[in-house]
Amino acid sequence: MNELDNKENYNKTFEDIKHIDENGIEFWYARELQLVLNYKEWRKFENVINKAKESCKNSDITVLDHFVDVDKMVQIGSGAERKQKDYKLTRYACYLIAQNGDTRKKVIALAQTYFAIQTRKQEISEKEYSSLTEDEKRFYQRNLTKKGNYSLNQTAKNAGVKNFDKFHNAGYKGLYNGETADDIAKRKGLRYREDILDNMGSEELAANLFRITQTESRLKRDKVDTEKKACDTHNKIGKIVRKAIKQAGRNYARRTSYT
Repeated sequence: MNELDNKENYNKTFEDIKHIDENGIEFWYARELQLVLNYKEWRKFENVINKAKESCKNSDITVLDHFVDVDKMVQIGSGAERKQKDYKLTRYACYLIAQNGDTRKKVIALAQTYFAIQTRKQEISEKEYSSLTEDEKRFYQRNLTKKGNYSLNQTAKNAGVKNFDKFHNAGYKGLYNGETADDIAKRKGLRYREDILDNMGSEELAANLFRITQTESRLKRDKVDTEKKACDTHNKIGKIVRKAIKQAGRNYARRTSYT
């Protein structure tokens, strides 16, 4: 029996080809997914990818956040190499590909189920969130900020940012009244290289997530194309979030030293 002949083995295979980047973000390579979904020709599989991209676009979701073009060098014999097109796909992108695949293939139906279930596991409703403990909320928000920072870094890179420490500190300075990441770490009494985001409560993480998502949105909307403009934008958004927190009347001063 082929190892892909039952649902458990399909699921295992989808997990086997999953990758985790340096920021803890999961992704799949399209070329590897192509083989698991039993598409022999890249040309035909890329047609499915294009349909999935269109579905993503029609849902008002940014395509580049889920389908990232990557080029690989592959050997073609005698030591020669050529460039091969590929994509880094999010779980949502894989789900859309399965939704647009050849429904005559048994593996497509199983892929639809697998990616739908796994995507739902990563979602959480407001009611479910409110029932979590503080530690659970903090863990949930930390995962979101990791993903948010990864996406922000990609957008910042496209905007011309090369010095990412400078870029991120611009945002921290705006939100934390002039404090850099090092300043925040010292205030919290952290050890060298200890991540400040790993040492925040759920509310403070939520404020930083808002800073991250709004900065990315502004960089894209304003078509920022220089590092200086990107840093200025990040700083401005940080100040806006800080001001919003103060206006909300929440007691962040005592807990996070925003004010």
